[in-house]
Amino acid sequence: MENNKIAVGLDIGTTKIVAMIGRKNEYGKIEVLGIGKAKSLGVKRGVVNNITQTIQSIQQAVDEAESVSGQKISEVVVGIAGQHIRSLHHSDYITRANADEVIEETDIENLVNQVHKLVMLPGEEIIHVLPQEFKVDSQPDIKEPIGMYGGRLEANFHVVVGQVSSIRNIGRCVKSAGLNLADITLEPLASSSAVLSQEEKEAGVALIDIGGGTTDLAIFKDGIIRHTAVIPFGGNVITEDIKEGCSIIEKQAELLKIKFGSAWPGENKETEIVSIPGLRGREPKEITLKNLSKIIHARVQEIIEHVYLEIKNYGHETQKGKLIAGIVLTGGGSQLKHLRQLVEYITGMDTRIGYPNEHLAGDSEDVLSSPSYATAVGLLMEGLEKESVIEEVEPVVVQEQEVVVDQESVEESAEQIQDQQKQQTIKRGKSFLEKFTERFKEFLDNAE
Repeated sequence: MENNKIAVGLDIGTTKIVAMIGRKNEYGKIEVLGIGKAKSLGVKRGVVNNITQTIQSIQQAVDEAESVSGQKISEVVVGIAGQHIRSLHHSDYITRANADEVIEETDIENLVNQVHKLVMLPGEEIIHVLPQEFKVDSQPDIKEPIGMYGGRLEANFHVVVGQVSSIRNIGRCVKSAGLNLADITLEPLASSSAVLSQEEKEAGVALIDIGGGTTDLAIFKDGIIRHTAVIPFGGNVITEDIKEGCSIIEKQAELLKIKFGSAWPGENKETEIVSIPGLRGREPKEITLKNLSKIIHARVQEIIEHVYLEIKNYGHETQKGKLIAGIVLTGGGSQLKHLRQLVEYITGMDTRIGYPNEHLAGDSEDVLSSPSYATAVGLLMEGLEKESVIEEVEPVVVQEQEVVVDQESVEESAEQIQDQQKQQTIKRGKSFLEKFTERFKEFLDNAE
């Protein structure tokens, strides 16, 4: 039955680790069965720096999700991000042996495999190879070349690169926590699945996911991902600045930021003061909200300017690269008061906050539609998508086993299987990470 298909998204962040377990309901919406959350102790700026602590945090989050949902978690879809992720643009081509035959999925795979052979810096590996436009015999701007005739197949690629050791460390933590890797995906891509509509991706949109340790950027245009970047600043540096600027402890700085913080200093009056209890019998500290918002404003402005520089590098000011849908902010950091107004002021682009509630079932808890769960929801969607694609071909295989007597039926069902498998290949060919995941699983098995 459709409802029995369950997937788990595991978001390993800098501030929190979230395990989200869910399934699709009869309307195709996601029904979250359970969610587990643990403080992330062994991750800094999206990179694991303490294996033992990360394993414990993963186990804690998974145990909580299991007890809430009553389900046993065996495999998870994991997101990767971190300051080691970078992206580049590359063009490549293949010359086909026979131009009189139509272009097939295998030709595109050959082209993609050729890009995978690019020489990277020591310790780096290609994570994603995302084709953008194709060119067949100098005919440009082709989105889907399958079925066309041509001798030379050319394409522009968006290539995402990351540190092998950082990715393997995440895999090791997941495996050591007693879980299998169902899939690995880039976190900005997962967040975009959760909060962006297809119309926005077509029109042109920049997704800014402000996490605890990093700020992820993903730019879409014409329904295709055009640019990704990871900026090594997030909500934690704002908290650090408040801690230093007001001489208070981190816990108090975080609370101040959440309760009274604002990215726009103009709205606070000098007379608005908040009193913070002193440490161990010391006098309480008085902090003006104007000063607090000045500290926050300075750091947030720096983060937004970094992101805006990346958007400019993509070329949003050109007619072809115009982002009509503007900017969508998500992630825990996007909940900061007046951040949307500041982003609009700095960039001059329309901005909204992205909530992942569009894909969730109507009776979901309000807490789940918070922007801080956007990545977890996106990873869960990815897992459920993968499940349904695998399931698609199964009923036909059963049919073929049953009908053995009637020769015509056998041939018919064999054709059906081929068609279904061909469709499946085309659908699944888009996720080039699958091959990477398989190689990665092999590596982990051999490392033991």
